[in-house]
Amino acid sequence: MSMKSGLIKMAIKLTPNRLVIWVANRILKGIAELTKFRFDLDARQLYVQTRLYGEQDTIDVCFEGFGVFNDGGSYKFIVPQATSNRPWLNNLLSRIAGKAWQIPAMPPLEPQLELAAELFKTSPEALQKIR
Repeated sequence: MSMKSGLIKMAIKLTPNRLVIWVANRILKGIAELTKFRFDLDARQLYVQTRLYGEQDTIDVCFEGFGVFNDGGSYKFIVPQATSNRPWLNNLLSRIAGKAWQIPAMPPLEPQLELAAELFKTSPEALQKIR
C-alpha cells in the first residue's frame, strides 16, 4: 500500500460519522435527512439510513464488498451485494449489484483512479461473483 492511500485510509477511519451526517444533511436539506451512517473501509461495508422529506419511515440501504479494480485497460467498480428495507429499492439494487460497471476513461484522472483501485482493492471472492 502506498503512503498516499495509507493516509487517505486513515483520514476516512478518523472522520466522525456525525460530521458526515451533518454535511450530508446540509447538502440534502429539503430533500432528505440522513439519520445514520456507517462506513467500514476494511470490511467494505456502507450502511445509510435516511428519511425522505415529508415521510415518516426511514429507508435503510447497505452495500457490502464494493471495490474498484483494473481490468486490463480500464477500471471497473463492483458492488457484489446491496440490500434495503424497501422492496422497490431492493429490485432497483438487484440490477446494480453483482455486475462490474466500467468507469469511463479520463486521462487527467488516471492517477486518481489508480489510487481508488488501491484504496478500494477488490477481493478475489468479490471478483468471482461478478456477472
